Amino acid sequence: MFSAFEWMVAMRYLRARRQEGFISVIAWFSLLGIALGVATLIIVMAVMNGFRQELMTRILGINGHLSVYGTTNTLTGFDALAEKVRKVPGVVTVTPIIERQVMATAKGVARGAVVRGLRAQDLAGRAVIAENIVAGSLDDFKGNDAAVVGTRLASLLGLRIGDKITLLSPKGTVTVFGTVPRMRAYRIAATFEIGMYEYDSGFVFLPLEAAQVYFRLPAAVTNLEVFVEDPDRALAVGEDILKAIGGQGRIHDWQQANASFFNAIQVERNVMFLILTLIIVVAAFNIISSMIMLVKDKGRDIAILRTMGATRGTIMRIFFLSGASVGIIGTTAGLILGLAFTENIETVRRWIEGLTGTELFAAEIYFLSRLPAVADPAEVVTVVFMGLGLSFLATLYPSWRAARIDPAEALRYE
Repeated sequence: MFSAFEWMVAMRYLRARRQEGFISVIAWFSLLGIALGVATLIIVMAVMNGFRQELMTRILGINGHLSVYGTTNTLTGFDALAEKVRKVPGVVTVTPIIERQVMATAKGVARGAVVRGLRAQDLAGRAVIAENIVAGSLDDFKGNDAAVVGTRLASLLGLRIGDKITLLSPKGTVTVFGTVPRMRAYRIAATFEIGMYEYDSGFVFLPLEAAQVYFRLPAAVTNLEVFVEDPDRALAVGEDILKAIGGQGRIHDWQQANASFFNAIQVERNVMFLILTLIIVVAAFNIISSMIMLVKDKGRDIAILRTMGATRGTIMRIFFLSGASVGIIGTTAGLILGLAFTENIETVRRWIEGLTGTELFAAEIYFLSRLPAVADPAEVVTVVFMGLGLSFLATLYPSWRAARIDPAEALRYE
């Protein structure tokens, strides 16, 4: 498609001589702009993808894909109901749980917390908890006084393994002197850290029997947590579950529970993509500027080439190759830089924090304790093609203008 002569002349035009230095500087800035634009877009999209994936992994690791609630605030006959749900195609596990809000206190410090009561084997089956035990052991999660808490909650309350945490329920005991909050102390059997601040600082797990005694639900639970094979089909599986249990409850799926949260992430992701694309667009305009100046500077050379037999197509291809080379090199450099930064983003974050002495990624604000980044191959390809496409489009007009130069006119004014 392109001859060796066209490549030779195009590459010669990219190498500036002393009197053409300013044009070369503009071309280099164009290349740098495209590289930074492509790299920034890849990095930001990877961080947004990683943020969403990490949140989904942790949220869906602790919370079920579906929750089956009773027609009232409690669910009786839950074991028989759970057996029916387990037989529904697509269901992986069903866990009866009790979930209530309490005030957790220890050593004069109080924090709001969520208590979840479930059987020891069910907690051990939650990989996100079982694989992230920091201290203690789930083997001690038994009896009427055992509790498992997040490391941040334990730190806030100054607790260690074997210490006591006191839970106060807002639903107290009615006496002649008024309502007295229900209080009970539990021994810390283990602590976990899943890397999500909300859970590490606000969850307390109790054995199901202990939770039933504490919340006075002797033969009931609050709901059944259901994990399915495909989270994206949770709603369809939920409809099958309703049919299986004969309408004895109501279904709440994870998409409903977290819809506003994940929608906000998606909107922010789309807006960031559009904004950062402008960096590449600005770099493309720089290519247009540098190429127009190059065409004006090479007017005499173009005229001589035309008188020597070069066609308008040849001239157009020469300048197209010059401009496209800037886009190709810039996009390639941006691709390498973006992927390298994405692969080592956590190391870079820690290095910057150590250098500046500031915390760039506070877990209390961003929910996660580390900066995640997952590069989506389809998005990376889209960014690369967008960078190349804008670069090629930016080269077309200057190339066409160079091909339209009249040799006689160009030589007359030189």
